[in-house]
Formats: sequence, C-alpha cells, structure tokens
Amino acid sequence: MSTEDGHDRSVVELFLPSTYEAGVPYDLFARLREESPVCWIPEPAVGPWREGPGYWAVFRHADVKHVLRTPEDFSSHVGATQIRDPDTPADLRFVQAQMLNMDPPAHSRLRTIVAAAFTPRAVRALERTIAERAAALFAAGECDFVEVAAELPVWTLAHVMGVPPQDRRLLYDWASRVIGYQDDEYASLSTADVASLSPMGRLAVAARPEPRPGVNPRSRAALTDMFTYAHALANTTMDDTSVMSAMRKGGLTDEEFENMFFLFAVAGNETLRNGIPGGLLTLLNHPAELARLRANPSLLGSAIEEMVRHWPPVMHFRRTATRDLTLAGRPIRAGDKVVVHHVSANRDPAVFADPDRFDIARSPNDHVSFGFGPHFCLGAHLARAQFRAVFTELLSWEVSLAGAPRRLTSNFQNGLKHLPVRLEKPVRRPRAGA
Repeated sequence: MSTEDGHDRSVVELFLPSTYEAGVPYDLFARLREESPVCWIPEPAVGPWREGPGYWAVFRHADVKHVLRTPEDFSSHVGATQIRDPDTPADLRFVQAQMLNMDPPAHSRLRTIVAAAFTPRAVRALERTIAERAAALFAAGECDFVEVAAELPVWTLAHVMGVPPQDRRLLYDWASRVIGYQDDEYASLSTADVASLSPMGRLAVAARPEPRPGVNPRSRAALTDMFTYAHALANTTMDDTSVMSAMRKGGLTDEEFENMFFLFAVAGNETLRNGIPGGLLTLLNHPAELARLRANPSLLGSAIEEMVRHWPPVMHFRRTATRDLTLAGRPIRAGDKVVVHHVSANRDPAVFADPDRFDIARSPNDHVSFGFGPHFCLGAHLARAQFRAVFTELLSWEVSLAGAPRRLTSNFQNGLKHLPVRLEKPVRRPRAGA
C-alpha cells in the first residue's frame, strides 16, 4: 500500500511514537532524504488520539533551514508547532498565545521581554553556581543517570524563574506529563512530595485535573494546576532579575503569561533531561571518542556540539504553509502541515562529512538542534553551560553502563527514561617526581 505521493506506507513509522522506543530510524531517514526529501506522511489514530490529516515531512538540511527562516511562507502561528492539531478552535487560540507558536513581529515582542535572562552575560553570571550544582550531583555507585541529570535543569529553571526550592519537583512532573504524554510511564507522573510543597505548590496540586484519555496534555484544561501555580507565583515578592518578574512587568495578557510559563517550565527542562543523558550514552557507545575527550578536555566545546547533533533532544517541529508553493519539487497547498525533521537534517551528507560518525572535534558543525531562524533557541547559551558543567565533572569519573537504557515512547522528544550507570572515582596517580 502506498501513500498519496507513491511511497510505501512504511513511512508511517516516522509518525508512530512506538517506533522510537527502539531508537531513531536513521536508515529510513537516510533513504527518504535521498529518494523523497519532502514526503507525505499519514497520521493514523494512535490509542485515544484521533486520526489526523497528514503532513509534509522535510528531511534535507537546506530545506529544513529554508522552512525555519521563512515564517511568511511557513507559519508557526497558523496551526501551532506540534504535529497534532489542537482539539478545538479554542485550544488553538490559546496555544497561539505562546511565543513558540508566534511569527514575527508578535514573536519578537514576547522574546524581547524575557531575553535578558538568557544572554551570554546573564549565563556567565550563573556558570559558577551551575558548575557547583553539577559537581554535587554525582556519588560513587550505581544510579539512574536520567534521574540524576534531571536535577540540574530543574534547579536552573527554578532559579531563573524564582520558583522556591521545595516546589522544584513540580517542574519535573509538569514536563513529564506534557512531553511524555505518549508514554504510559510518564503520562501521569507525580513525584512531588505534597507535604513539603509551599502553600502555592499545594494549591496547584489541589487544582490538578483528573487525567482523561484523549484530552490533549498541552490544552489549558489539562494544565490547570500549572497555571494556578504560575499566577500564584507571579503574585509573590521576587527578585527583579527573575524571568517571572520580567513577565509580570511586560504587559502580557493572561494567555501569553500562562503560555510563557509553560514554555519555560517544560521546554527548558525536558530538552536537557533528554539531551544530557543522550550525550553520555553516545560517548559510552563510542569509547574511543570518550578516551579522546579525556585525553584532551579542551575539545569539550566541540564535543557538546557533536553530542547535540548526534542526539538532538527535539526530533522535529511543525509549521503550516501560508500559501500554495513548491518545496523540493512538491506542490504544497496553503494550510498543509509541514514538519521539519532535525534528526534527519543533522545527518545530511551534503553538509556533514561521514554524517553517522560521532566525531568530538567535528568542525564546522552546522547542526540545527537549537533550531534556526526567528525561533533559534532562546536558552541555547544556558543549555550549553549546563552541558559543560555536567561533562566537565563526569570527565573526572569512570562511567560504565550498569543496565540496558530505556527510551521514551515519543515521536517528538529523543528521550531516555532510564540510563543505569556505574560511577567510580578514578585513582589519581602522583605525577612523576612529585
């Protein structure tokens, strides 16, 4: 059976969340990148999620960049940026108030309000504290590295947003529910200790709606507890340099404010929770490159770029065509979904020599893991600082797998749920003549 553009229905594997439990299907991406660089993908029903209309998938690096840098043709706003359409017109209107789901100039207005917290200068002011937090994460013995690594982005986000320490775990739970909604383990995760929460944290827990099959986890109805907390936090006294303070003073509507809180609480959390363990697993799977990095730690900067190229935390983003046009020879109609696949663009041999090879010294490294164009990741500097802090510390430990990694069931996040590792401090031998 073929799709409407003549290809075997095996392409539907790229849409199915279950496909990614076994890993990203890079062989399929490579074939399609060569044979059909813009390809129609069906959207069958998955569990309680209804069938969708289908979308155009974009695989080549140049085409991905073209889509991302031309919002006048490929809008983030018209249908938002997830493959799945919002369930109702009201749901669409709500998510369209999120910065991620806006086009310039509306997007630029919101980005300017919060940008000061994520400049290189602002990140440099946090680097020592982030490094100290990273150093405190590790102890000899076996651990689940996904759980350990999640502590740093949760702490960092809480610090930037002004969230009290006792409420940090709420950020973890919200991100799990939103990003892991296709995974049974993550969909209803609730790990926060209610007794230790602040009064506003307990207020949020009391407002949490009962999970209902089929309800979009990104809808306003499904996130009542998060937004209850956001408004309570905004009404507290906080550091004038916090993101929340900037949001409160920025003249945002209620919908813009709630969506901005959502974006920081989820996007700045889950991407690192997946990207840092993915980077470690990639190093462990390439022991020669790990040894090379240990021998030459000055390569850490380029190694981080190669980690996020090789294991991009976000696998795709959606746009919507604003007019009839042609892309890579395919006629695309106004209103069609267009989905750019970062995981494919990052392995395009037209841009990356020997693209499947993991090379910690790769240069240049024009990956699109942080996006491209107007929506280039606002938190890229902060993400790199956290990667650097974690891996600087890890280079002083002997690390080995202590069990089989388990991947997140998701067609959106390139995630690990569990990464059992064993940590041992290496014996420091005295230098000759000491």
